Amino acid sequence: MDKHYLTPLFSPESIVVFAGKVDEPETQTLQARALVASLQGQHFAGTLTFLDIHTTGTLADLAQTRADLAIIALPHEDVAAALEVAGRIKCRAALVVSSGINATLAAELHRVARRHGMHLLGPNCLGFQRPRSGLNASVAGGLAAAGPLALVSQSGALTASILDWASQNAVGFSTVVSLGPNTAVDIAQVLDFLASDPQTHSIVVYLEGISSARRFMSALRAAANAKPVVVLKAGRKPAGNLAAKTHSGAIVGSDDVFDAALRRAGAVRVRSFVQLFSAAKCLASRYRPVGRRLSIVTNGGGPGVLAADWVSEIHLQLGQLTPENATALRPLLPPLASLCDLIDLSEDATPEHYRAAVEAASKETRIDGVLVIHSPKAGCDAAAVAGALAEFKPRMSKPLLTCWMGDASVGEARSVLNAALIPTFRTPEAAVGAFGNIASFYQNQQLLQQTPPPLSALAKPDIEGARLLIESVLAERRKVLTEMESKALLSAFHIPVTQTILARSANEAMMIATQLGYPVALKIDSPDISHKSDVNGVALNIMNAVGVRDTYNDMMQSVARQQPDARINGVTIQNMARHKRGREIYIGLVTDDPFGPVIAFGAGGTMIELINDRAMELPPLNQFLARRLIDRARVAETLGEWRGASAVDMDALEHVLLRVSEMVCELPQLREMDINPIIVDESGAVAVDARIVIDNAPQAHSGRNHDYNHLAILPYPAQHEQVWPLRGGGQYTVRPIHPDDAQMLQDLVRSLSSESRYFRFVSSLTELPPSMLSRFTLIDYDREMALVAVLKERRAAADGEITETERIVGVSRYITNPDSASCEFSLVVADDFGGRGLGSRLMLSIMEVAREKGLAEIEGLVLTNNPGMLKLMKSLGFSIKAFPEDPDFRLVTHSL
Repeated sequence: MDKHYLTPLFSPESIVVFAGKVDEPETQTLQARALVASLQGQHFAGTLTFLDIHTTGTLADLAQTRADLAIIALPHEDVAAALEVAGRIKCRAALVVSSGINATLAAELHRVARRHGMHLLGPNCLGFQRPRSGLNASVAGGLAAAGPLALVSQSGALTASILDWASQNAVGFSTVVSLGPNTAVDIAQVLDFLASDPQTHSIVVYLEGISSARRFMSALRAAANAKPVVVLKAGRKPAGNLAAKTHSGAIVGSDDVFDAALRRAGAVRVRSFVQLFSAAKCLASRYRPVGRRLSIVTNGGGPGVLAADWVSEIHLQLGQLTPENATALRPLLPPLASLCDLIDLSEDATPEHYRAAVEAASKETRIDGVLVIHSPKAGCDAAAVAGALAEFKPRMSKPLLTCWMGDASVGEARSVLNAALIPTFRTPEAAVGAFGNIASFYQNQQLLQQTPPPLSALAKPDIEGARLLIESVLAERRKVLTEMESKALLSAFHIPVTQTILARSANEAMMIATQLGYPVALKIDSPDISHKSDVNGVALNIMNAVGVRDTYNDMMQSVARQQPDARINGVTIQNMARHKRGREIYIGLVTDDPFGPVIAFGAGGTMIELINDRAMELPPLNQFLARRLIDRARVAETLGEWRGASAVDMDALEHVLLRVSEMVCELPQLREMDINPIIVDESGAVAVDARIVIDNAPQAHSGRNHDYNHLAILPYPAQHEQVWPLRGGGQYTVRPIHPDDAQMLQDLVRSLSSESRYFRFVSSLTELPPSMLSRFTLIDYDREMALVAVLKERRAAADGEITETERIVGVSRYITNPDSASCEFSLVVADDFGGRGLGSRLMLSIMEVAREKGLAEIEGLVLTNNPGMLKLMKSLGFSIKAFPEDPDFRLVTHSL
């Protein structure tokens, strides 16, 4: 149960191949001949058997044949029969190398594979490679060199091109997987395998589209939490988007939304084929920068200035030495060296000068990375400079990138840098862009660590009232809310709105305006008119009753003339927002296929389409994510002190975003929302106008209100938090784990006895490695759950002051199995809390969560010499059986 479920596919010990008559290649398909050549051209460590379904014989003859993986390369009409034979001989995985198989036949192959419990890669793919195992189960070309990089591609042609390019550029792979349309094992499952694959240190993905946003985000977040993931996404423009959808058969969606999803998942997106591998090369070095400040060390002013320009272009910062450190460095450099912005060593730079400059930059706290640029100079040995950097690199904790310009005279130097695993580039712009990817990776990892709950810590909204309003509108078979209804929905979530009253006649409009006080704004109220100003349906700054009467009549006539079929409820009256220097902001919601609801933020007003300032983020939000969303919009530059106006109330603006996030989480009926404009100034924020579109909510699989199945990222499941009494006195809290628990979890593991640690991890480890600690605390709540028992303890400090601290004293956890119907659990309790009921409570709680998730069975492995755990399992009603694969364990199971 420790091995990944795709191990039989990607790390098979035995393979059976259905490729026709191997000894009569003229009878085989082109793909079958290429596949057989690929398989036989390597020294595969396991066993390889070739079968022909037409001449092999009866099933009885096949009874002695056993294999982990079946590889099929046959004409379309024979594929299903071969897959059936593979299932009968107990293959646990299958690969179908083919092209042109339609969706109907692919669905039939999926059914056969499911019936036999096989994981099916294909059809319509080129196969895969595992270079370290000598396994080339592909028709994508020769076996790649072994290396730490994994490639997953949704384009067969691009897979073959990348392998050809890699062979000439000393790029090695742990795994290469080609995925085509209609494959059963999809990109999410491949990412899940690579996340736990010890051969893989970083992952590059060529992506055209996905089939399930929730599964994709779950796998991508898990993979990016374990190792760097770089994504090249096709279809950035409308024409490419359509081509990608046609090619891959997957759902493509908005490119802006894909950007937001990849960022939130902690992955790095690149825009070109060349950037894909330069980013992977840098990220594979496992650098962890803390910012965007890049220092540039150069022996030529021109290349340094080009690099500095690109730093500004991609929104990085130029890292500089403090005056004190610059003064200390100057005596170690040539007389003509300059330390103003760049570290320009001048043409007289020697290897020693380069080393002194890089050492100073590496120690500078205001610098996050160093780029060294070298231009060929007479009398300067480029290889010697590279050697000096290679010698110093092991002492650097910051990213070190290089750009050796030229070609003929710097080949040896590039070889030295490559051998030292120092990323080197041919142009300053490429090198700066590579550092930008490292910085983006760090920043996106911060987004990945955020696990917001569906509701913020602000005052509780009137969710039931909002749902009743939506239900009443849907009951009338309407989907577009009026302005009054839209503002009522915002008010239910405590978003400030301008007071708005509907008038159904000119006289009524005059009375309302007089009560509200002048000046007022008049707006047409119609469920059929989205943009009121386009039909002269907005009038501002009306100063008196006569103006209100005339404007009302003119507006009704104008709208009736321009849109005669529109249903008109009347005209709304509201005070003009009194914000002399307020900024107009837009906050909205769009529903993307496949990612679902996405929150948008940018500049508002009547010119919103022309300005086209829109940043996007997937819900749910917390304050950190809300502030980052604001910062990504261009309008953010106007929110501080600007042209004599005071800085706006950022807290108020963030609160509106948090409230919109709550609406998106709790109201799955929302489809579109435009709050435009929101007027924000130093005194707060108020929504002046709003338009909301709704539809019936998607059917939840369990019918519970808090499944949040409409979201691509599951919120922190705060509903599972409970307080329980502790046997012997006191109480403790059981709640889902979150990333901030990392240190407390490490403290628990360190405090365990060696026996308890061995019982839990079947290992002699004394503490959790950083990667495992991160994996255990940043989890995807959709497919796994970890509940921690947290005890509050009061301790006296050295000065006598009493402080309250929290301590994790137990953890229960489950991970959903590949069948999506069962899960595997684990449990650990602090030694000093044994026998006080924690183990039972944690197990009962985790079983309840699994039951709510719709799982049917929970199982686990317990060491035979762990009588305490076996006794607990028996008391909870688990069945205890021998584990056939290892007599040292017992398999315990319980129906849910």
